[in-house]
Amino acid sequence: MVVDRVISIMRREWLARVLVITLVAAAVVLPAWGWRKQSYSGLIHARMAETGGWTPENLTAEVGKPLKLQLTSDDVLHGFAVGQMRMQPVDVVPGEISEVTLTFDQPGKYVFYCTRWCSLNHWRMRGTIEVRGPGETAQKPAEPPLYVRLGLDIDTEHRAEVIPEQRPSAKRGVALLAGMPQGALSPQYPTPEYYAAHSLEELWRALKSEKLLSALSDQDLWDLAAFVWSSSATPQMLAEGKKLYATNCAACHGESGAGDGVFADQLANPPGDHAAMEAGQMTRRPVDFTNSRQMLSASPAHLQGKILRGGMGTGMPYWGPIFTEEQTWSLVAYLWTFQLDYEEVKP
Repeated sequence: MVVDRVISIMRREWLARVLVITLVAAAVVLPAWGWRKQSYSGLIHARMAETGGWTPENLTAEVGKPLKLQLTSDDVLHGFAVGQMRMQPVDVVPGEISEVTLTFDQPGKYVFYCTRWCSLNHWRMRGTIEVRGPGETAQKPAEPPLYVRLGLDIDTEHRAEVIPEQRPSAKRGVALLAGMPQGALSPQYPTPEYYAAHSLEELWRALKSEKLLSALSDQDLWDLAAFVWSSSATPQMLAEGKKLYATNCAACHGESGAGDGVFADQLANPPGDHAAMEAGQMTRRPVDFTNSRQMLSASPAHLQGKILRGGMGTGMPYWGPIFTEEQTWSLVAYLWTFQLDYEEVKP
């Protein structure tokens, strides 16, 4: 009897332990299973590029399946966004955890990046999300950018031989046209195709060769050229380009476009590990968009190519995986406002 009672007590204790272990295991496994259904990747740490950038920096996801991310900063305030996706950047605050859930409807490789200028090499804070799923084999190769199709060497030095005496004005160009016979301005010029493939200096020379415009002064022709360029820049494009420039370009090129942003001196004289290099050997001072000799000799396709591909060792980032095609052209349109006056253009 005593032995049976002891065995009964031992069985009850054993069953109780098994029940406790099962409940604990369920508390751990079930939430993990739920996270797996969302392709949960864990905590992502953000650090300045000089000390590591994103960790981890390579993620995977599936088409149509939510990807839940948690983000924290180990040093300063960062921002998180995925290139070519219409999303509000997520602040990544030191000591706090931010969450974002992403859902991709197309397979491919997406680039995520830091949206806040945190250091000289801020633009290197990039990672990838490889999205797999239906449609992978149906994807067509991307069409080469326009500068490649036009055969442009965007690394060649260029310098305008002729520059205007004063800032060209699209408004004055409109006034000139109003007093001229219809058809004085050939319709070949105010077209997207001509705009993309020619420099402003080339347009000025073409206008100067037109017999119907022979009575105009050189400055008049620059004003007319400004009007032609303005026809490819809608107010919406200029507004978006201004926003993109302020967020992604002004820290180096300066708010006024003069190449005098807060990081300009460091790019001209790299600090830290680059101290032994000659100034500008690895990076160089940002381009001055107010420099007429440079800007008037560059075509919009040339400028877009620089934005897409970057400066190849100059410190100019490559923005191809970040901006959409429309965003690159909006940014190019805004760059011309450092040379031309588009104010109150009413054709």
